[in-house]
Amino acid sequence: MIRVFTILILMICGSVASGESLKTSAGEVSVMTMLAGLDTPWAIGLLPDGSFLVTERDGQLLLARDGKATKVRGVPKVAAQGQGGLLDVTIARDFDRTREVFLTFSKPQSGGAGTAVAVARLSENGKRLTNFKVIFEAVPGGSGGRHFGSRVVEAQDGTLFITLGDRGDRPTAQDRSNHMGTVIRINRDGSIPADNPFVAQEGIRPEIWSFGHRNPQGADIDTSGRLWVSEHGAKGGDEVNLVKPGANYGWPVISYGTHYSGEKIGEGTSKDGMEQPRLYWDPSIAPSGLMVYSGGMFPEWRGDIFVGSLKFDYIARLSGNPLREVEQIKGPETERVRDIVQAPDGAIWFISVGQGAVYRISRSS
Repeated sequence: MIRVFTILILMICGSVASGESLKTSAGEVSVMTMLAGLDTPWAIGLLPDGSFLVTERDGQLLLARDGKATKVRGVPKVAAQGQGGLLDVTIARDFDRTREVFLTFSKPQSGGAGTAVAVARLSENGKRLTNFKVIFEAVPGGSGGRHFGSRVVEAQDGTLFITLGDRGDRPTAQDRSNHMGTVIRINRDGSIPADNPFVAQEGIRPEIWSFGHRNPQGADIDTSGRLWVSEHGAKGGDEVNLVKPGANYGWPVISYGTHYSGEKIGEGTSKDGMEQPRLYWDPSIAPSGLMVYSGGMFPEWRGDIFVGSLKFDYIARLSGNPLREVEQIKGPETERVRDIVQAPDGAIWFISVGQGAVYRISRSS
C-alpha cells in the first residue's frame, strides 16, 4: 500500500509539471514525466484510452490511468534473479476488441529459469489479468541469471516475434536444437506458423526464425514489415540487425567485440554464411529498447531508428544507408534508457531505469 501510494503522489506531481526541454535536431522538445517512483522498470505498453502498463522486473505490473497508478493482479510468479524477472509487455493490435496483452518473463523451471511468453486479457477496470496462458517457454532454460533477451513484437500478419538471449552459454546460440540465442516466431495462440524457415527440419526447433544472437533486448517492426533488433555484445560489438528468416547472425563465431578478459572472440568479424550487423558500437553502449519511428509529430525523423543506451545514458538516433548513429538525445531524464515506444499521436515515450520513471517526448508548445 505504501509503495503504490508513493507512486501516486509522484505521478500527480509529474502530471502537473510543465516538463523539461531538450535541444534536438528536430528543435527544442518537451520531456514530460508521466510516472515516477518505479523500481527497476523494464517495459511500457500504451493503451488505446491513454492509460498505460508498466512492468517492474521484480514482478509488478502497474496500470497508470487518470492520474493514478495501481497494481494489476493475476501476474505470474517470476524468477526475479540477475537480469530475469517480469520483462516485456506488448499491447495486441486488436486490443479494443480482445483486450489481450502479451508478457515475457523468466519462468521458474527445474534447475533454474527460462524465458516464457504469455497472453492474458486485461479486465475492463484494469485491475486484473484474466485468461492467463503461457504460449511459449524456452528450453532448456538454465541456472544463470543472464541474457533472457525478451522483447515481444506483433508483426503485421499477427504473428509474434520474441527475442531470446544465449543465457550466458555462448555455444548454444549456434545450436538450433534449443531456443537460446534466437529470435522465434509463433502465432498468437503459441502454435507454429507453417512458413517458419526450419519447420519439419529434424533436430531444429520449429519456432526459430533466426539464430546466432547474443542477447537481443530491443525489437520493432518497420513500415515495410521488417524486423529490427538491437543486441548486447561483449566488450564492444553491440549490434543493430535487420533480421531475416533462417539467417545466422554469427554469435559467438564472429563479433566486433572481445571477451571481457580482452581475448579474441571466435574467428574474427566475418565468415561466409553469417550476417553482418547493419551497425555496431565499439565501445559498447549497452543497447536495450529499439523503436522505428513512423509518426507525424516528428516528420523529419520518419524511418529513423531510436535505441536506448543503458551505459551512456542517451537515446541514439540512427539513420541512413549505411546505417549510422547521427544524434544522441541526452539529458538527466535519459539515465539508463530501457524501453522506447511510439505513441499513436507520434510522441516518443521511454523508460529511465536510473530515474525510475516514464517520460514522454513531444513538440514544445
